[in-house]
Amino acid sequence: MVRDLRSRDWPEVARIYAEGIATGNATFETEVPSSEAWDEGHLREHRFVSEEDGRVAGWIALAPVSRRPCYEGVAEVSVYVTEGARGKGIGSELLAALVESAERGGIWTLQTSVFPENEPSLALLRRFGFRTVGIRERIGKLHGVWRDTVLVERRSEVVI
Repeated sequence: MVRDLRSRDWPEVARIYAEGIATGNATFETEVPSSEAWDEGHLREHRFVSEEDGRVAGWIALAPVSRRPCYEGVAEVSVYVTEGARGKGIGSELLAALVESAERGGIWTLQTSVFPENEPSLALLRRFGFRTVGIRERIGKLHGVWRDTVLVERRSEVVI
C-alpha cells in the first residue's frame, strides 16, 4: 500500500536510508541526516511510503534541483526499499505514485544520479521512461574512492 509519508514514519525512513547507505551503491551520503534536514530538503507534497504488513518497506521523495524559479518544475528523485522487500515491486509502486504526483504538481522533469553498479535502480527507472543523459565520471569520492554516476531524466509528456 502506497500512502503519503508522515512525520511519524521518520524512524523507518531513516532505517531504510541507512540500509541504502551501507550498501555503498545507493548514495554518496555516509550518514542519515537529521529528520529536520531531510524534511527541509524535500518537497512536502511529493513524499510517499509503501507499507508491507503494517511496516514501512520503502520510501520515495522529490527534492528541488534549484531554488531558481526557472527550475521549479525540475526535481530529483530518491527511492529506497528495505533489503527484505526488494524485488517485490515496491519500487515500481512508489515510482508510479511519484510520477503521477509530480505531473499533477506541474513538475516537467524528474532526474537522479545513480551509481552504474546499481543496475536494479537503473532498470526500475528505465521502466518508467527515464533515459540516460550521460555518465558523470569521477564526480565524487565515497570512502576515498572516485565514483561515477549515471545521470538519468524523465521528461513529462503531460506537463509541457
